[in-house]
Amino acid sequence: MVSEFEIIHRFFQRELAAPGVLLGIGDDAAILMPDAGSALVVAVDTLVAGRHFPDQTDPVSIGHKALAVNLSDLAAMGAQPRWATLALTLPKADEAWLSGFAEGFFALADRFHVALVGGDTTRGPLSMTVQVQGQVDAARALRRDAAKPGQHIFITGTPGDAAFALQQLQAGEAVEAALLARLNRPEPRIALGMTLAGVAEAAIDVSDGLLADIQHMLDASACGAQINVDAIPRSQALLSLDVESALTCQLNGGDDYELCFTVDADRVEQVYQAAEDSAVSIAEIGIIEPQPGIRCVHEDGSPCTLKVGGFDHFANNHD
Repeated sequence: MVSEFEIIHRFFQRELAAPGVLLGIGDDAAILMPDAGSALVVAVDTLVAGRHFPDQTDPVSIGHKALAVNLSDLAAMGAQPRWATLALTLPKADEAWLSGFAEGFFALADRFHVALVGGDTTRGPLSMTVQVQGQVDAARALRRDAAKPGQHIFITGTPGDAAFALQQLQAGEAVEAALLARLNRPEPRIALGMTLAGVAEAAIDVSDGLLADIQHMLDASACGAQINVDAIPRSQALLSLDVESALTCQLNGGDDYELCFTVDADRVEQVYQAAEDSAVSIAEIGIIEPQPGIRCVHEDGSPCTLKVGGFDHFANNHD
């Protein structure tokens, strides 16, 4: 069986030179140098087997998702990814599993020029914690607390797909590959997030459910919103469901890792151009209002009475 240090050397230590890395894996800590004039942006997430991904999830997808969920946080800040650290807890040193995990992790890391610069390995129930560091011009960073009445609300992609895929898995049903990928291999909207810096105002990555995360943004900004639920884009998979089931996935389902952001009316066209340049679909779904809370309505103005929920680690149970 491979040792802890063999795991690090064989699967996670790379000899590639990375910009800004003065000292990487192999010492007690990394020494990093952001570009001059840039502020450091740091995010961290933990994934636990059976909680954040089904036990049968393949290791390549787990490696991808472990990094992707953190990169999504950087995208929501308008930041450029630079470095990552990884703390990996394993029930056993399974070389085939480790190889697949590293494959998924580094395939995504290489796409976004992220260098793994340190971490830790230990034995225990399967979980992984990734911390990412990025950089952004502090004056242009996207923040949750920047929403103001009159701003337009946008969403990327097709929210609800991951929740629908999880429902099917939990029901023992077959899940089509494209839909399963929305759960297992989310696509961080890095290019769009960086382009939106200085153009959009408030932003958040949608991980706990669209309405729950919009509420987080509204709480930080001390305002409210009206959401047109019929304007939220639906994938072909969700179009196969009845309206209430589709809306439940879209409004309350988690694991989308899409971006929700606000923009002043005079910059809406810039946002559409940014989305086109980044090859990311976006849709306008509502408007920021001065009164607190979220008012969900249909296209004709009638209220949507669907119960609002969202994911909470200490209230929800997906085990």
